[in-house]
Amino acid sequence: MATKPSIPKGTRDFSPIEMAKRNYIFNTIRETFHKFGYQQIETPSMENLSTLMGKYGDEGDKLLFKIQNSGDYFSALTDEELLSRNAAKLASKFCEKGLRYDLTVPFARYVVMHRDEITFPFKRYQIQPVWRADRPQKGRYREFYQCDADVVGSDSLLNEVELVQMIDAVFTRFGVRVSIKINNRKILSGIAEIIGEADKIVDITVAIDKLDKIGLDNVNAELASKGIPQEAIDKLQPIILLSGTNAEKLETLKNVLAASETGMKGIEESEFILNTLNGLNIKSEIELDLTLARGLNYYTGAIFEVKALDVQIGSISGGGRYDNLTGVFGMPGVSGVGISFGADRIFDVLNQLDLYPKEAVNGTQLLFVNFGAAEASYCLPVLAKAREAGIRAEIYPDAAKMKKQMSYANAKEIPFVAIVGENEMKEGKVMLKNMVSGEQNLVSAEELVKVVMN
Repeated sequence: MATKPSIPKGTRDFSPIEMAKRNYIFNTIRETFHKFGYQQIETPSMENLSTLMGKYGDEGDKLLFKIQNSGDYFSALTDEELLSRNAAKLASKFCEKGLRYDLTVPFARYVVMHRDEITFPFKRYQIQPVWRADRPQKGRYREFYQCDADVVGSDSLLNEVELVQMIDAVFTRFGVRVSIKINNRKILSGIAEIIGEADKIVDITVAIDKLDKIGLDNVNAELASKGIPQEAIDKLQPIILLSGTNAEKLETLKNVLAASETGMKGIEESEFILNTLNGLNIKSEIELDLTLARGLNYYTGAIFEVKALDVQIGSISGGGRYDNLTGVFGMPGVSGVGISFGADRIFDVLNQLDLYPKEAVNGTQLLFVNFGAAEASYCLPVLAKAREAGIRAEIYPDAAKMKKQMSYANAKEIPFVAIVGENEMKEGKVMLKNMVSGEQNLVSAEELVKVVMN
């Protein structure tokens, strides 16, 4: 007996209905990107590991899917290396490529490679899959789509304002209530300075970013495990747990971070973004959240994260400002800022809240029943006319029993069925059945189009 096939953990198949829903998500996001002047590019699924490694921090490097070299890759290894069982060292010897972890680093590589063809500021978007060797769980997959929009070659904070507007526009169209959380890595750097642990900024931000997942006690334990003294951890508590309105939080921070030039710069940037957004009729909740750290090393300024308010799931969008990313590829001085929509999590959210418009998931609108060669020949020109009018229509390919063809229409939830027999052909008409009401009428081809379109 053949083994039942399966797919890798953390990946999924999608049915036709699910793909219709996903395309609704992609199309909504794509249309929003276009409205704000972003243009589409694509990059390869695999990149050289030299492009990817070291860009996401130690934790990110561990989650990269590495691709084994083709050919006799063992020939270059010594017996000692093989027997060492050092997975990381061995992988570095026979893996030169990896599946992309996100779309931002490949985009930075693209900008450097195509700098002579690009007009700056360059506003691009990508909708492509990415891969992470993570532990699969609810809302977390090993293969998933990201929908990224980035602008590079401009330091203006108006870019950050526009990105928040795009986030708001997308989730307003979806009908999902969200909280857009905003912070600034300069504020976090200022906090690290004030508590006397400036050199531990990465450890601090990685730990703080886990607050909503593991709780305050576990965050403090992780900070201590990274060698941060208890005195510094104690100083951090009131800052992490800061409450009040956005304006109140900023005023408190101005006092706390007065001695940090970097911290004050972060406050100034955050204040501009929040004040500008206040006058733009943003429908979503916007919160200055000091626990937001975004655990990626390349962020240097404003950072964003979006949480759904009516569904328990991780962040469904996020991003931030990165001033130094292209510098590692030999092109310093190019600032960028971007956001990424997690299409797979949005898919789950819209499913749980049942927010898909009916027209977004409908398939075939009209089925022509097939009674034989003569009837099929009569139906084909009418079918062509229906398709020309924009109706999603098909003809049952085989002259099967009527019951089987009607069962097919019901299974696919096709709302209209066109029936053509000897009498209909004599009159030059079609019997059109409404599968919802059960009503049926003899109509011309033109009338059929009008009824189905309406």
